[in-house]
Amino acid sequence: MNARFDYPEPPDPAFLFDLDGTLIDSVYQHVIAWRAALRGVGIDLSVWRIHRRIGMSGGLLVNALLRETGVSLSDEQIEDLQQAHAEAYLEQIDSVRPLPGATELLKRLSDNDIRWAIATSSRADTARHALDMLGLPPGVPLVHRDQVRRAKPDPDLFLAGAALLDVEPRFTMVVGDSVWDLLAARRAGALGVGLLSGGYGRDELERTGAFRVYADPADLLTRLDEVGVRIRS
Repeated sequence: MNARFDYPEPPDPAFLFDLDGTLIDSVYQHVIAWRAALRGVGIDLSVWRIHRRIGMSGGLLVNALLRETGVSLSDEQIEDLQQAHAEAYLEQIDSVRPLPGATELLKRLSDNDIRWAIATSSRADTARHALDMLGLPPGVPLVHRDQVRRAKPDPDLFLAGAALLDVEPRFTMVVGDSVWDLLAARRAGALGVGLLSGGYGRDELERTGAFRVYADPADLLTRLDEVGVRIRS
Protein backbone atom coordinates (compact mmCIF):
# COMPACT_ATOMS: atom_id res chain seq x y z
CA MET A 1 0.00 0.00 0.00
CA ASN A 2 2.95 2.37 0.63
CA ALA A 3 4.93 1.49 -2.49
CA ARG A 4 6.06 4.49 -4.52
CA PHE A 5 4.66 4.91 -8.01
CA ASP A 6 6.87 5.34 -11.02
CA TYR A 7 5.89 8.35 -13.12
CA PRO A 8 7.62 10.94 -15.31
CA GLU A 9 9.22 13.59 -13.11
CA PRO A 10 8.03 17.06 -14.09
CA PRO A 11 10.73 19.61 -14.91
CA ASP A 12 11.35 22.58 -12.66
CA PRO A 13 9.01 25.43 -13.59
CA ALA A 14 10.30 27.98 -16.06
CA PHE A 15 9.22 31.64 -16.05
CA LEU A 16 8.23 33.90 -18.92
CA PHE A 17 8.14 37.54 -17.86
CA ASP A 18 6.33 40.40 -19.48
CA LEU A 19 8.39 43.59 -19.33
CA ASP A 20 6.41 46.84 -19.05
CA GLY A 21 4.51 46.98 -15.77
CA THR A 22 5.96 43.61 -14.72
CA LEU A 23 9.73 44.19 -14.46
CA ILE A 24 9.93 47.92 -15.15
CA ASP A 25 7.60 50.69 -13.96
CA SER A 26 6.74 52.06 -17.41
CA VAL A 27 3.01 51.63 -17.99
CA TYR A 28 2.05 55.23 -17.43
CA GLN A 29 4.92 56.54 -19.54
CA HIS A 30 3.54 54.40 -22.36
CA VAL A 31 0.06 55.81 -21.74
CA ILE A 32 1.32 59.40 -21.93
CA ALA A 33 3.36 58.55 -25.04
CA TRP A 34 0.31 57.08 -26.78
CA ARG A 35 -1.76 60.10 -25.79
CA ALA A 36 0.82 62.46 -27.31
CA ALA A 37 1.06 60.37 -30.49
CA LEU A 38 -2.72 60.25 -30.87
CA ARG A 39 -3.04 63.99 -30.35
CA GLY A 40 -0.57 64.40 -33.19
CA VAL A 41 -3.20 62.96 -35.56
CA GLY A 42 -6.08 64.88 -33.98
CA ILE A 43 -7.36 62.17 -31.61
CA ASP A 44 -7.79 63.29 -27.99
CA LEU A 45 -8.51 60.40 -25.61
CA SER A 46 -8.67 60.19 -21.83
CA VAL A 47 -5.68 58.38 -20.32
CA TRP A 48 -7.88 55.70 -18.75
CA ARG A 49 -9.10 54.59 -22.17
CA ILE A 50 -5.54 54.20 -23.38
CA HIS A 51 -4.43 52.42 -20.20
CA ARG A 52 -7.03 49.70 -20.70
CA ARG A 53 -5.25 48.70 -23.92
CA ILE A 54 -1.66 48.78 -22.68
CA GLY A 55 -0.13 45.32 -23.01
CA MET A 56 -1.58 44.67 -26.46
CA SER A 57 0.59 44.93 -29.54
CA GLY A 58 0.89 48.47 -30.84
CA GLY A 59 -1.09 47.68 -33.98
CA LEU A 60 -3.99 46.11 -32.10
CA LEU A 61 -3.97 48.93 -29.55
CA VAL A 62 -4.26 51.53 -32.28
CA ASN A 63 -7.03 49.60 -34.06
CA ALA A 64 -8.97 49.24 -30.81
CA LEU A 65 -8.70 52.94 -30.01
CA LEU A 66 -9.64 53.94 -33.54
CA ARG A 67 -12.70 51.69 -33.33
CA GLU A 68 -13.77 53.55 -30.17
CA THR A 69 -13.35 56.96 -31.81
CA GLY A 70 -14.69 56.09 -35.25
CA VAL A 71 -11.56 57.54 -36.89
CA SER A 72 -10.01 55.79 -39.90
CA LEU A 73 -6.29 55.82 -40.67
CA SER A 74 -4.29 54.23 -43.45
CA ASP A 75 -1.72 51.51 -42.76
CA GLU A 76 1.02 54.08 -43.33
CA GLN A 77 -0.55 56.48 -40.85
CA ILE A 78 -0.86 53.69 -38.26
CA GLU A 79 2.82 52.84 -38.71
CA ASP A 80 3.72 56.54 -38.32
CA LEU A 81 1.55 56.66 -35.19
CA GLN A 82 3.41 53.72 -33.65
CA GLN A 83 6.73 55.39 -34.45
CA ALA A 84 5.53 58.62 -32.84
CA HIS A 85 4.59 56.64 -29.73
CA ALA A 86 8.05 55.06 -29.59
CA GLU A 87 9.73 58.44 -29.87
CA ALA A 88 7.49 60.00 -27.20
CA TYR A 89 8.17 57.07 -24.87
CA LEU A 90 11.94 57.29 -25.30
CA GLU A 91 11.75 60.98 -24.41
CA GLN A 92 10.51 59.85 -20.97
CA ILE A 93 12.90 56.94 -20.54
CA ASP A 94 14.87 58.68 -17.78
CA SER A 95 11.78 58.54 -15.55
CA VAL A 96 11.37 54.76 -15.94
CA ARG A 97 12.74 52.55 -13.16
CA PRO A 98 12.86 48.83 -12.41
CA LEU A 99 9.95 47.73 -10.26
CA PRO A 100 10.79 46.81 -6.65
CA GLY A 101 12.42 43.38 -6.47
CA ALA A 102 12.68 42.89 -10.25
CA THR A 103 16.46 42.51 -10.51
CA GLU A 104 16.59 40.51 -7.27
CA LEU A 105 13.88 38.14 -8.49
CA LEU A 106 15.67 37.38 -11.75
CA LYS A 107 18.96 36.88 -9.90
CA ARG A 108 17.35 34.54 -7.35
CA LEU A 109 15.89 32.41 -10.12
CA SER A 110 19.21 32.27 -11.96
CA ASP A 111 21.11 31.40 -8.77
CA ASN A 112 18.77 28.44 -8.32
CA ASP A 113 19.03 27.24 -11.93
CA ILE A 114 15.41 28.19 -12.65
CA ARG A 115 15.07 29.07 -16.31
CA TRP A 116 13.46 32.34 -17.29
CA ALA A 117 12.99 34.55 -20.33
CA ILE A 118 11.47 37.94 -21.09
CA ALA A 119 8.66 38.06 -23.67
CA THR A 120 7.55 41.60 -24.47
CA SER A 121 5.27 43.38 -26.91
CA SER A 122 7.88 46.16 -27.03
CA ARG A 123 10.03 46.45 -30.10
CA ALA A 124 13.78 45.86 -30.10
CA ASP A 125 14.99 49.41 -29.38
CA THR A 126 12.62 49.88 -26.43
CA ALA A 127 13.42 46.44 -24.97
CA ARG A 128 17.13 47.15 -25.20
CA HIS A 129 16.78 50.19 -22.92
CA ALA A 130 14.89 48.06 -20.40
CA LEU A 131 17.64 45.43 -20.28
CA ASP A 132 20.18 48.15 -19.50
CA MET A 133 17.89 49.51 -16.80
CA LEU A 134 17.63 46.08 -15.17
CA GLY A 135 21.38 45.60 -15.36
CA LEU A 136 20.99 42.60 -17.68
CA PRO A 137 23.49 41.72 -20.40
CA PRO A 138 22.40 41.71 -24.08
CA GLY A 139 22.49 37.91 -24.20
CA VAL A 140 19.66 37.25 -21.73
CA PRO A 141 16.76 35.17 -23.13
CA LEU A 142 14.50 37.75 -24.76
CA VAL A 143 11.69 37.65 -27.30
CA HIS A 144 10.41 41.00 -28.55
CA ARG A 145 7.67 42.15 -30.90
CA ASP A 146 9.87 42.20 -33.99
CA GLN A 147 10.60 38.48 -33.66
CA VAL A 148 7.06 37.05 -33.79
CA ARG A 149 4.15 37.23 -36.19
CA ARG A 150 1.59 38.45 -33.66
CA ALA A 151 1.79 40.00 -30.20
CA LYS A 152 -0.55 39.80 -27.21
CA PRO A 153 -3.31 38.76 -26.78
CA ASP A 154 -2.10 36.16 -29.28
CA PRO A 155 0.15 33.53 -27.65
CA ASP A 156 3.10 33.88 -30.05
CA LEU A 157 5.45 35.70 -27.68
CA PHE A 158 5.05 33.12 -24.92
CA LEU A 159 5.25 30.18 -27.30
CA ALA A 160 8.48 31.63 -28.68
CA GLY A 161 9.78 32.25 -25.15
CA ALA A 162 9.12 28.64 -24.19
CA ALA A 163 10.87 27.46 -27.36
CA LEU A 164 13.83 29.70 -26.53
CA LEU A 165 14.12 27.97 -23.14
CA ASP A 166 13.57 24.54 -24.75
CA VAL A 167 10.61 23.80 -22.48
CA GLU A 168 7.01 22.88 -23.22
CA PRO A 169 4.65 25.83 -22.68
CA ARG A 170 2.61 23.80 -20.16
CA PHE A 171 5.65 23.75 -17.87
CA THR A 172 5.99 27.53 -17.90
CA MET A 173 4.51 30.27 -15.75
CA VAL A 174 3.78 33.60 -17.39
CA VAL A 175 4.20 36.59 -15.08
CA GLY A 176 2.35 39.65 -16.33
CA ASP A 177 0.47 42.74 -15.19
CA SER A 178 -2.32 43.00 -17.76
CA VAL A 179 -5.34 41.01 -18.81
CA TRP A 180 -3.72 40.76 -22.27
CA ASP A 181 -0.71 38.95 -20.76
CA LEU A 182 -2.94 36.45 -19.02
CA LEU A 183 -5.17 35.86 -22.01
CA ALA A 184 -2.08 35.15 -24.12
CA ALA A 185 -0.77 32.84 -21.38
CA ARG A 186 -3.99 30.80 -21.40
CA ARG A 187 -3.88 30.51 -25.16
CA ALA A 188 -0.26 29.32 -24.94
CA GLY A 189 -1.20 26.64 -22.38
CA ALA A 190 0.87 28.23 -19.60
CA LEU A 191 -0.06 29.10 -16.02
CA GLY A 192 -0.60 32.80 -15.40
CA VAL A 193 0.71 34.80 -12.44
CA GLY A 194 -0.63 38.34 -12.15
CA LEU A 195 1.05 41.45 -10.75
CA LEU A 196 -0.83 44.55 -9.64
CA SER A 197 2.05 46.83 -10.66
CA GLY A 198 0.53 47.66 -14.05
CA GLY A 199 -2.71 49.12 -12.73
CA TYR A 200 -5.16 46.25 -13.32
CA GLY A 201 -7.17 45.02 -10.34
CA ARG A 202 -6.91 41.62 -8.69
CA ASP A 203 -10.40 40.59 -9.81
CA GLU A 204 -9.65 41.45 -13.44
CA LEU A 205 -6.42 39.46 -13.42
CA GLU A 206 -8.02 36.47 -11.71
CA ARG A 207 -10.98 36.46 -14.12
CA THR A 208 -8.56 36.36 -17.04
CA GLY A 209 -6.74 33.36 -15.63
CA ALA A 210 -4.19 34.36 -12.98
CA PHE A 211 -3.95 31.53 -10.45
CA ARG A 212 -1.92 33.76 -8.09
CA VAL A 213 -1.75 37.57 -7.88
CA TYR A 214 1.03 39.55 -6.20
CA ALA A 215 1.67 43.24 -5.70
CA ASP A 216 4.95 43.42 -7.63
CA PRO A 217 8.14 41.41 -8.26
CA ALA A 218 9.30 41.95 -4.67
CA ASP A 219 6.10 40.37 -3.36
CA LEU A 220 6.49 37.40 -5.70
CA LEU A 221 10.12 37.00 -4.64
CA THR A 222 9.10 36.43 -1.02
CA ARG A 223 6.44 33.89 -2.04
CA LEU A 224 8.14 31.78 -4.70
CA ASP A 225 7.20 28.64 -2.78
CA GLU A 226 3.52 29.39 -3.57
CA VAL A 227 4.20 28.89 -7.26
CA GLY A 228 6.21 25.69 -6.77
CA VAL A 229 9.76 27.06 -6.75
CA ARG A 230 12.12 25.45 -4.24
CA ILE A 231 14.86 27.89 -3.35
CA ARG A 232 18.25 26.57 -2.26
CA SER A 233 20.01 29.88 -1.83
